[in-house]
Amino acid sequence: MRTAAETTEVRRPSAVRALTTLLAVTAAATVVVELLNWWYAPEQEFGLAVRTGWAMLRSLAFLVLIGHVNRGRTVARPFGLILAVTTIFAVGRLVVPRQGVPPLPGLLGFALLTALCVSVVALLYRSEAVGAHLVRHRKTLVVSGGTISWREAAPKRPPVTGWLLTSRVAAFTYSPLMLVPALVAGGAILDGRLAAAPAVVFWFLAGIAVSYAVLFCTAFLMRGRRWARTLLVAITLGVLAVDLPLCWWLLGVDGLVRDGGPLVAAAVLALYGLWRATRAEPPPPPT
Repeated sequence: MRTAAETTEVRRPSAVRALTTLLAVTAAATVVVELLNWWYAPEQEFGLAVRTGWAMLRSLAFLVLIGHVNRGRTVARPFGLILAVTTIFAVGRLVVPRQGVPPLPGLLGFALLTALCVSVVALLYRSEAVGAHLVRHRKTLVVSGGTISWREAAPKRPPVTGWLLTSRVAAFTYSPLMLVPALVAGGAILDGRLAAAPAVVFWFLAGIAVSYAVLFCTAFLMRGRRWARTLLVAITLGVLAVDLPLCWWLLGVDGLVRDGGPLVAAAVLALYGLWRATRAEPPPPPT
């Protein structure tokens, strides 16, 4: 027999429904603005195609974020912050052409997308109703009383601050933000610059290695290991030391701005999150 309480559907707060609608509009706007940039680009070259394709994939990331919001997942806040910031950089780097003035439709689309991303971050971090909704953890297998069930369970690791989660999510963007310009630089090989092949291959391998390094580091970061914070700082500085010179050498100043800018933004967020998380920790007890 099912009770009325079991069949009643809990209605989400209006702020949460507004956030999911805003995320869907932002995902659609990302696609539209990228298509506008491609349409008005004076040269529809290989590098622009790669950057445009990567930026359009962010529309799928917004759909993933909608799923996290609907489920009330705590990771939605840092995920939304990183996605909004990097989306602004990813689209902004394509609005400005190599020469001349940006087209008016591209500028208007970029302004609209920026306003949408800022609104998403404001709702995620300023709305009390949204904050009260985003408190759930992911489901996992739980053994209790001799039975196995698939339900929500708090992680066994110590609780972590939202800023530490922000650092983790930001660090996970290092690898794709390195692989995209490396793929763009691969076009130089197709243009006959065979001398750049070893550097491009190294760039690809470095981007893949960073993904594993970040995965290892953040696993211990979420468990409160202080050495993991130092390691994440070292990884961040190493990523910048590898990616920015390669962007400048293989892609020029234009590539340094277009591809290095989003990576610098993610690195700043990761380091700032670590700093804020350290400040938020209670002081050690007096001895």
